Amino acid sequence: MTRHPLPEPVIRAVTEADEAEIALLLASAFGQDAEAHLVNELRACGSLILERVSVDPDGTLEGYVAFSRVTGAGAAHRLAISCLAPVAVRPDRQRSGVGTQLIEAALADLRADGEDLVLVLGPPSYYPRFGFDAALAAKVSAPYAGTAFQALALSEAAPAAMPIEVDFATPFQAFD
Repeated sequence: MTRHPLPEPVIRAVTEADEAEIALLLASAFGQDAEAHLVNELRACGSLILERVSVDPDGTLEGYVAFSRVTGAGAAHRLAISCLAPVAVRPDRQRSGVGTQLIEAALADLRADGEDLVLVLGPPSYYPRFGFDAALAAKVSAPYAGTAFQALALSEAAPAAMPIEVDFATPFQAFD
């Protein structure tokens, strides 16, 4: 039996019409509503700076990624800093490359938009493939620490300004 590869997903910006389906995807992927609530709160306070979805050729939502503004203090106030959270893929499409494609496309968009630094709290076995590094994040004073807290410099300005102090958008306090 010949296996046919799945068609390439289309990665695009989020529209208002996607929001309900994104909430369902997040609840399905995480097994709870907390991440969907986080995204809604980030939207409501104007902190989301980039959202992308992956859709299959039939238009079915397969994955989602969001980036929100992080505020820097001191030397970091001149930097454009964001946080990658959340990223989710429909359970039946996980481990198919959808998440990787979403993150890579979104990071390329952030680079093109002049973002300096991206932070993430996630599995140390997953995010280094995109260039995220816990050692770089150790130079960032934030509510999070440890090997799961990772950073990716998108410009030379970010490492040159370190060490830095940052604050995450208020909705993240629900996860403390």
